Amino acid sequence: MVTMQEEFYRIKRLPPYVFAEVNALKAKARAAGRDVIDLGMGNPDGATPEHIVKKLIEAVQNPRSHGYSVSRGIAGLRRAYAAYYARRFGVVLDPESEVITTLGSKEGLANLAQAITAPGDIVLVPNPCYPIHAFGFIMAGASLRHVPLVPGIDFMRELKQAVARSVPPPVALVLNFPANPTAQVVTLDFFAEVVEFCRHHDIILLSDVAYAEIYFGGNPPPSILQVPGARDIAVEFSSLSKTYSMAGWRIGFAVGNKRLIAALARVKSYLDYGAFTPIQVAATAALNGPQNCIAEIRERYKARRDVLIEGLRQAGWEVPSPEATMFAWAPLPPRFREMGSLAFSKLLLEEANVAVSPGVGFGEHGEGFVRIALVENRQRLRQATRNIKQFLAGRAQGAKPRERAVAAPAAE
Repeated sequence: MVTMQEEFYRIKRLPPYVFAEVNALKAKARAAGRDVIDLGMGNPDGATPEHIVKKLIEAVQNPRSHGYSVSRGIAGLRRAYAAYYARRFGVVLDPESEVITTLGSKEGLANLAQAITAPGDIVLVPNPCYPIHAFGFIMAGASLRHVPLVPGIDFMRELKQAVARSVPPPVALVLNFPANPTAQVVTLDFFAEVVEFCRHHDIILLSDVAYAEIYFGGNPPPSILQVPGARDIAVEFSSLSKTYSMAGWRIGFAVGNKRLIAALARVKSYLDYGAFTPIQVAATAALNGPQNCIAEIRERYKARRDVLIEGLRQAGWEVPSPEATMFAWAPLPPRFREMGSLAFSKLLLEEANVAVSPGVGFGEHGEGFVRIALVENRQRLRQATRNIKQFLAGRAQGAKPRERAVAAPAAE
């Protein structure tokens, strides 16, 4: 009798879903009728701007749009995205050879990992990080070397050490700024230093700027392609998910180095026919149409950030105010640090009815933090901070440490 092997090779390389326990508790609490305020997953709660939705409806009513689309993205959408890069970053792109449409930035990065990675290759990935940045390459057969990206650590020093200690030499480095989950931002000077270093060591650069439009200071986050020479080694991924509240539409982009874009296009040609054409038409309208909606979405998150950070401060929980993204990266309150981020997240859900993401789910260097998403309105965020204040006050004498979780990043 022939039996299937117990676990498939690539599945073996994917650790258990670290958020599963919190999700199970969340489902159980809701089934019991409890009002859980879910600040865990980064899922935008706002409506997609009306003019974009109208364009989708208009396009879908044309029966000629119902067939297979184009894997690389329709020409008008690629031109629209090139125009966005020109006006936003001052970067001129060739829509035919330097721009490709993806089914979200997540799919694009995973497919490029398949295109450029051979089993045993070493890839440098920040830790903590958005899970696909690491596991896209794990699924492609690569080995990872984690570069710590936490407050107080010199990233460039850590990067240089990682390269010096890697055998064989690393083939690629993943960057994500503004960063998920840490909300860290960097300057163009930082990108210039990384580009120079990677050019010298012949390392491919993969930059994720999905949160480039969700920022709260006066300086818009830069693109790595603004650095002279970056296009020789770099591809940048982005998405309309957060910029236009279009997360479920699954539209993203990769831009930059022609050879890497061609490699991604070839892999994609075997895997998909592109997003549904009306969605691509509506995405084109988003990029070419009125852009005031971006500022409105940005202001919505800024107002929520201010409510959350002030409410937590009044609750006795000091959390740095993020300069960008839709997340706050919150160090565990001092008296809870010994229990670890997963146990704390479970306790917060059980006793405050507030769900957050344990930092350990984004890598071992995320331990000691939780990620709080700004995905509820201000009234609900005020309620969340009131619940947390009551929880912390009730635990003023300290909580008994619980078992630490085994760290394993997971997909969102």
